[in-house]
Amino acid sequence: MSGIIGSRLNVRGSGLVSKLGTDGQVLTSAGAGIQSAFEDVAGGVSWQAVETGSTMTAVAGNGYPIDTTSNACTITLPASASNGDQIVFTDYARTWGTNAITIDSNGLNYQGDDDSYTVEYTTDGQSVNIVYSGSTNGWIPIEDDTVTYVPTKGNEEGIFAYGYDASGVTAVSNLLSNAGVVATDVTGVGTARQEVKACEYGGDKGICGYGLDASTYTAVTNLVSNAGVVGTDVTGVGTARRSGAACGYGGDKGIFGFGYDGSSFYSLTNLVSNAGVVGTDVTGVGTARQYLAGCEYGDDKGIFGFGHTGSLTGVTNLVSNVGVVASDVSAVGTARSTLAACGYGYDKGIFAFGWDGSSRVSTSNLISNTGVCGSDVTGVGTVRQYLGATQYGGDKGIFGYGGNAPLSMSNLVSNAGVVASDVTGVGTARYGLAACSFN
Repeated sequence: MSGIIGSRLNVRGSGLVSKLGTDGQVLTSAGAGIQSAFEDVAGGVSWQAVETGSTMTAVAGNGYPIDTTSNACTITLPASASNGDQIVFTDYARTWGTNAITIDSNGLNYQGDDDSYTVEYTTDGQSVNIVYSGSTNGWIPIEDDTVTYVPTKGNEEGIFAYGYDASGVTAVSNLLSNAGVVATDVTGVGTARQEVKACEYGGDKGICGYGLDASTYTAVTNLVSNAGVVGTDVTGVGTARRSGAACGYGGDKGIFGFGYDGSSFYSLTNLVSNAGVVGTDVTGVGTARQYLAGCEYGDDKGIFGFGHTGSLTGVTNLVSNVGVVASDVSAVGTARSTLAACGYGYDKGIFAFGWDGSSRVSTSNLISNTGVCGSDVTGVGTVRQYLGATQYGGDKGIFGYGGNAPLSMSNLVSNAGVVASDVTGVGTARYGLAACSFN
């Protein structure tokens, strides 16, 4: 198919099925009598194996899960069709927003237009149910719904990685079990560096990114598999910097934000796709700063909070479920920097520890499932800064390592947001490290 791109939209109401025209206007393609065209639709469809190719030919009566993780897919419809023929396509891996599907109507009309039009579906989690209505309108989408990402109970395991030990930067990592037990050192992979940040992506994997190696600011990233294996360096994208923050959003994507490059504070961000691909710089929103923290809340949203702008701050910035950072929310709790944050209880978060301008603290602040930051909670555990934090066990969290002089202790967070006393450290004592979960 060639011609003008016009993604189809299903507009419900008054029995009409409509589309977006080439100049943006909505054009009606069928009237109130449309129901009679579908009276003979056979009940159910025959679901096929997951389709991963860049092209495929659809057959009437079938349903197709389309996985576009690695490539876009062009779907050719049957060259002939009978009234009531039905085909269903669904976004198997929630990647149509990255790699779209294109439908070639193969000589027949699609929603009233001939096949000189290009029909694309470009929304993560979308399913398209089409029925053939006759030669005039041809194939018509009777449903093109987007399924909201359904959160699981959360990732079970986690990892602490990178940092600065007693002798310099390191890439060593330590796995975290689903019971909150930190394991011994795993030999480091990738560029040794400190003040790295990490978040989840793809629902069950993680990514570590940015930081300062022995002398250079970097944007390099390292993917973490769903078995906790750290990958080799991926060439950096975006502004090289350290001491920013990272969190998940949208259920299966992530975001790196803020930081410092040796001369300037930033509020810019870089989105991470559900395939672990880091995007180019997005213009910053909110107070430019470093030494802040970030975590998820409300199942599919995130929050950045606290930090250092030249002076300490307690402001927060919410991240929507499409990765849009909001303007500053007035500070609640003690302004501080070099703290950490993680999720707990499926849909809430916690900020804890850090430096308040005169001393290290263990103070914490709970984040509700609507992104509201609570007032200070008296600290538990050794006061420290430059630590890492992640969720584990589906609904719990952990703060680990840190210090000023390197430490290796940890503090578990219950699914009610209660921080426990110190657990004796395992692995190389260090600070300025990253942490994230995987499953």
